[in-house]
Amino acid sequence: MKLIRFGNAGSEKPGVADADGILRDASSLVPDIAGHTLSDDGLAVLRTADLSSLPEVDANTRLGPCVAGTGKFICIGLNYSDHAAESGMEVPPEPILFMKATSAICGPNDPIIIPRGSERTDWEVELAAVIGTRAKYVSEHDALNHVAGYAVTNDVSERTFQLEHSGQWTKGKSADNYGQIGPWLVTRDEIEDPQDLNMWLNVNGETMQNGSTRTMVYGVAYLVSYISRFMTLHPGDVISTGTPPGVGMGQTPPRYLRAGDVVELGIEGLGKQRQVVIDDPEGG
Repeated sequence: MKLIRFGNAGSEKPGVADADGILRDASSLVPDIAGHTLSDDGLAVLRTADLSSLPEVDANTRLGPCVAGTGKFICIGLNYSDHAAESGMEVPPEPILFMKATSAICGPNDPIIIPRGSERTDWEVELAAVIGTRAKYVSEHDALNHVAGYAVTNDVSERTFQLEHSGQWTKGKSADNYGQIGPWLVTRDEIEDPQDLNMWLNVNGETMQNGSTRTMVYGVAYLVSYISRFMTLHPGDVISTGTPPGVGMGQTPPRYLRAGDVVELGIEGLGKQRQVVIDDPEGG
């Protein structure tokens, strides 16, 4: 299934795509794409319903982030061997974990907002795994059973804040609208192999990233198992699994986003996003 959330920011409703790809309002069936709804039992409510009887969602309606109730937005650094090479960094002996503030989460087509003082706002197309059931000390073999599904995310990054302001990477990853998620949450039964998905990102129509989850150093199952050693994963938690090469920092010369740029990105089977870059209206 392809699950959506739609409507104005902060008051989105749950929805689902029917067999013909028509988006339907599922608010009569589930309260939101969150919590118990993300479990196998919760998803069964939508899977067994007559979706064609649900109200159609207007095609012009804003799409919000495809999951709600996210307590943790966990990111994996340098998780593609070819991206580590372009960054001039070694492949890490264990996954690099850092947090992105949940306040960065927004809809798939909401603008990228350049924060005050930004010098190097960058792009990163990534595969997001969304947790469906509580995971603590889970084995790699069982890990994907705790995943509700997958989505596209843009791990927008401010490289000066991230790399030159000392401390952890979080401060360069957490500005408002630095975490577009969607358009859909595609349930795991529709993705045969999360380690075999093509992914791409264009800036102003020019291809910048053209990669595949095949070059991940640590796959999704390993990451869910690994992270669950250190913290309990809960329904709605998002794991953004790293980016392939082609980020702005890796260009020669480096290239970063400016107001007016248009970023488009997508992952095979998971849909695509489109964002216009704007300066922060509160930036002063």
